[in-house]
Amino acid sequence: MTDYDTDVLVSADWVEAHLDEFQFDDPDYRLVEIESPSPPEGDFPSLYDEGHIPGAIGLNWAEDLSDETQRDILKKDDFEDLVGEVGISEDSTVVFYGDGHIPNWFAVFAYWEFKYYGHEDARVLDGGKDYWVENDHPLTEDEPDFPAQEYTARGPFESIRAYKDDVDKAREAGLPMVDVRSPEEFSGELIAPPELDETAQRGGHIPGASNVPVPTNLREDGRFLPPEELEELYADAGIEGEESVVTYCRVGERSAIAWFALSELLEYEDVHNYDGSWTEWGNLIRAPIATGEE
Repeated sequence: MTDYDTDVLVSADWVEAHLDEFQFDDPDYRLVEIESPSPPEGDFPSLYDEGHIPGAIGLNWAEDLSDETQRDILKKDDFEDLVGEVGISEDSTVVFYGDGHIPNWFAVFAYWEFKYYGHEDARVLDGGKDYWVENDHPLTEDEPDFPAQEYTARGPFESIRAYKDDVDKAREAGLPMVDVRSPEEFSGELIAPPELDETAQRGGHIPGASNVPVPTNLREDGRFLPPEELEELYADAGIEGEESVVTYCRVGERSAIAWFALSELLEYEDVHNYDGSWTEWGNLIRAPIATGEE
């Protein structure tokens, strides 16, 4: 299906070959489009409503998969209610894809959230929606209406998540941290991408972190780099797969792509996504920061 010895990354051809299964009421296969949050100003149409892969369920990262009051992922019972309501069972093969100028920007975070709550068979469409469209695969405006399921999550599995205390321990131990934001965010020139609200009081990065901007994980067409190139990319940042690694960005969505690359594609064993990321660290009183390129 892809260059990797794992089934967590599936090709557009594989998804098209399974379109009938994705449209059955039987929950064995489910396809989920994760929409990016709308820009803070203006009335923008839903990209899901304008066309999606046949059988795809539409979820929005901010509105459906986040607790906006606590600025957190969904609580376990809310996650179970949402997932069951849209027709996903514990045994479903769930394939995520998304839009955005970084392919699958929020879709891989959804994958990470599903794995955090213990969903066993989750996968990502390599290249996301843009690759699907650019290669003339079909779209539809018809929305599926699948029977609801009873869903009981096995997690949470904290081993794939990092909190502020974990970052403190990583810094003290000199463990590698990967900041996947743009060089301008890493240096402190920008606090957030221009199209998003700034959510931190200060710019810069966590001292000791390496900057591996998330687009460098991808080919020009939005698909992940081949395994040997991905290994080389992270080896250049001092990550060989033997050490514990923390990934972070602004709110944990872009860094989920680096977590996915390291943990799921390269199958490094001890990788943690810090979903508090710069929104938490950049607002902490007395938290140390570094600015500039290094």
